[in-house]
Amino acid sequence: MVGPRWVIQAVTDTSQVWKARCGVKEDITIESLKEIALFSSLTSDELHQIREKIVFKRFKKNEIILHEENTNEFMYIMFDGEAKVVQTTAKGKEILVTMHKAGDFFGELSLIDGRTAPAAVWATKDSVTAIISKNDFYSLLLNQKKILESLLRIFCARIRESLKKIQILNFSNASQRIKMLFLMLSETYGEKTPEGTLLNIKLIHQNIADMTGLTRETVTRVLDRWQRGGEIKILKNRFILLCPEFDSITF
Repeated sequence: MVGPRWVIQAVTDTSQVWKARCGVKEDITIESLKEIALFSSLTSDELHQIREKIVFKRFKKNEIILHEENTNEFMYIMFDGEAKVVQTTAKGKEILVTMHKAGDFFGELSLIDGRTAPAAVWATKDSVTAIISKNDFYSLLLNQKKILESLLRIFCARIRESLKKIQILNFSNASQRIKMLFLMLSETYGEKTPEGTLLNIKLIHQNIADMTGLTRETVTRVLDRWQRGGEIKILKNRFILLCPEFDSITF
């Protein structure tokens, strides 16, 4: 497990020795940067300038990327892989807050308000993450208006998603909570197929329980009923297929 002090020391060393040690992915291209929503509006020249400010680090599956309650000095961008955001209760229970996929970023809130990280971030797959220091983060915001505009749009999208999650918790019906969660996830992870909408995210029953405020047993009962009725299919890779009949579920 990588501790926060080691990360801070490592990121400040941008030498070739450091890059070799952290397993940087040298084939990150300008085209790859262009695919990140935060940078999508920039020109090739502007992307080249950003590329010089970024250090790339590999994280193994189950390795911690960002510690909860850490005073963060860096922003992280997922270039490859997947990560989960987890909060730990006073009793030691881990609660899944959300998932990050390639293109997502995190850690920027601590850079803006100076407060500690509200949750820990763990790699759920072998991942490559871009790391930007606090100084470079502010330099980008102050000198690149297009990045600031993109950041504001992304913040708005996150607020809307948070409001949807609050709406989910207001439903008293368990099936309604889970259906609303799947519809929300389909906006980000959904892939249209001839058989229905495939959620390209691995979800175990406990993950769904954490995101809906239900018990794992309740989630299992609802999903089992939907599988028997043909509304959903749970595939071997834990992806969930929302069949056409899913839309007709009523409460």
